[in-house]
Amino acid sequence: MSFDEEWAGLRDAAAERRGSMRLNSVPAEGGGGGGADLVVNRDELGRIGNDAYELRTRLSKEGDLARPATFDAAIALTNGEFACGSALLKVHDRWNTHLKTLLDACAQISNHLDYSKAQHAKDEVKVQGDLAAVSKLSEYLK
Repeated sequence: MSFDEEWAGLRDAAAERRGSMRLNSVPAEGGGGGGADLVVNRDELGRIGNDAYELRTRLSKEGDLARPATFDAAIALTNGEFACGSALLKVHDRWNTHLKTLLDACAQISNHLDYSKAQHAKDEVKVQGDLAAVSKLSEYLK
């Protein structure tokens, strides 16, 4: 199978999935349906973003408490020619890597929700402005 044939097949499969997907609705066999408007509650976005920020703040402090002692112990064990010293140093390094990844994820969640909240407010202003223009046109057509 050529690349073009494979790409066309994947594109068709994705289009079929998209056609059968409905947001914010009940499946037809569930006794209804009909799409619902997408609703964004700014208060909820703010709370979730704030929780992510607070989690990041706590993680940055409390997630780093054991790091200095673990590093010192790993160096002391390695200097004492204990084999577990290098293993403890690997644990220390992995912990730092995973902690940084988790901190970045919390920051991205918080930042994205703050951005979404602000963007939604801008969109609302724009839509309301567009509606005002439409109502003015309606007045002229009467």
